[in-house]
Amino acid sequence: MASGPLGALEAIFGRNKEEHPEPLRAEVTGEIPSWMEGILLRNGPGMHTIGESKYNHWFDGMALLHSFTIKNGEVFYRSKYLRSDTYNCNIEANRIVVSEFGTMAYPDPCKNIFAKAFCYLSHTIPEFTDNCLINIMRNGEDIYATSEVNFIRKINPQTLETLEKVDYTKYVAINLATSHPHYDSAGNVLNMGTSIVDKGKTKYVIFKIPSAAPEVMCTIPSRSLLHPSYYHSFGMSENYIIFVEQPFKLDILKMATAYIRGVNWASCLIFHKDDKTWIHLIDKRTKKVTSTKFYTDAMVLFHHVNAYEEDDHVVFDVISYTDNSLYQMFYLKNLDSNFENNVKLAAIPTCKRFVLPLQCDKVVKFDILTKKRIHWEEEHCWPAEPIFVPSPNTKEEDDGRRHDSSVTGEAGIILSAIVTSEPEKLPFLLILDAKTFKEIARATVNVELHLDLHGCFIPQKDLKTEHEGDLDKELE
Repeated sequence: MASGPLGALEAIFGRNKEEHPEPLRAEVTGEIPSWMEGILLRNGPGMHTIGESKYNHWFDGMALLHSFTIKNGEVFYRSKYLRSDTYNCNIEANRIVVSEFGTMAYPDPCKNIFAKAFCYLSHTIPEFTDNCLINIMRNGEDIYATSEVNFIRKINPQTLETLEKVDYTKYVAINLATSHPHYDSAGNVLNMGTSIVDKGKTKYVIFKIPSAAPEVMCTIPSRSLLHPSYYHSFGMSENYIIFVEQPFKLDILKMATAYIRGVNWASCLIFHKDDKTWIHLIDKRTKKVTSTKFYTDAMVLFHHVNAYEEDDHVVFDVISYTDNSLYQMFYLKNLDSNFENNVKLAAIPTCKRFVLPLQCDKVVKFDILTKKRIHWEEEHCWPAEPIFVPSPNTKEEDDGRRHDSSVTGEAGIILSAIVTSEPEKLPFLLILDAKTFKEIARATVNVELHLDLHGCFIPQKDLKTEHEGDLDKELE
C-alpha cells in the first residue's frame, strides 16, 4: 500500500475500493443520542480501473454505495457496488466498454469494420450510462441511486442490493436530469431534465414523480436550440421553483460528433463568459413561468444552498464560480505529486444571495458577509457532504439565536463520512451537535473508505416494516 501524500491522494481518489457487503461493527467513541437511529446512505465513485483500462475523471468511476446503520448507540458499516448494466458489462469484458462523461469507451480492436462503423454511428445520439453514482433519491418508501442522465436504479437500503432500472424517457421526454431532486409536502419528488431537440425544440422540463408515474409540470424553452445550459441542481421555495440558466452550456453538435472525434462528452461543455445568466421563476400553483425576467452576469454554479419567500420576494442562495475550472480539478491525471499546483482554481467559490421581487421587474443581489462562524476541522481529514438530522424534540429550525435547548444533540445532529489522507489514521463517521458544531461522537471503521458525493439519512420509522428485522438477524 502506498504511503505519504501521493499515496494518500491515490487512496482517496484513484484506487479501487473493496466491497464490505456484510455489516461491520464500527468503534464508537463518545455517545450517540438515544433517539438517533436509522441509516445514513451514501453514493459515490469507487472503482476507476477495470482490467488494463482506467477512467480519466473521478466522477466517472463505478458507483459504490455505502451505509452507516445507527442502532442502539452502535454503528454498522457496509458497502457494495451498484450492479448497474454498465458495471456488469465492464466486469464481463474486463475493460471499460461503456462511456462516461469524462471517459469515452471505444470498440474492441478485434471487431470487424462493420461492427466498428455501427458502434460509431450509434454514438451520434448516445444512450447514456446507468452508472448512477451521484446521489440517493427517495420516492415514498422506495430508494433510488441517481446521476445526471435519464436512468435511475432502485436499491435496497438495508442490504445495498441493486434492484430494477427505471428510465425516465418512458414517461417524460428528457435526455438529462439533475441528481438533486426536491420533495414537496405531499411526498412527491420534483426534478428537472433537458429535452434535446425534441420535435425541433430544446427545452428544460420540470416534472413531478407521484406514486404512479412521472408527469410534466412545466417546460421552459432553451435560449439556444443547440446550446442548452448545464445545471446540477435547482432551487425550490414554498410556491416557486428557481431555475438558473447559466452560460455554461452543452454543445449538442460537438456531443453528437464526440465519439468520432475521439474526445469525451465533458469537452462539449463550454463556458460563454460574455453571456448573461438568466433566472426563471416557475409558480408551482399555476405551473407557469412568471412573466418577469431576471438576469445577472455570467457565472457557473453547481449547488443551491437555500430558497425561501419573504415580503413578496423570493430569496435564494447559491455557490457560484466565475468559470468552469472546478470540473478540471478532478481529472485523475491532476491528482499526482503536483496536486497542490494542479488543483488551484482560477475561480474561488463564492456564496451569493439573490433577492427577486415578485411585484416589479428588477433584481437585487447581496453578497453574504458574516463576521462570525463556527466550524469543525481536523488535520488530514476530508469531510463528505454534511447531512442534518433534526431532533424529534426540536420545535424550530436550528438557530443558535432562537433555540433555547442547552442539551447536547437536542437541536439536531450533523453526520459526515470522513476520509483521511494520513495513512495511519482510520476513516470515521463524524457526529456533531448541529447547534454548537462540537463533536459528540465518531464511529471509526477499519476499511479503505471512498470519498462520496451525496446521500440522505433514513430514520428508523421510515424504513419498510418488512426490513426492520434484517439487520438484527444478520447480527445474530
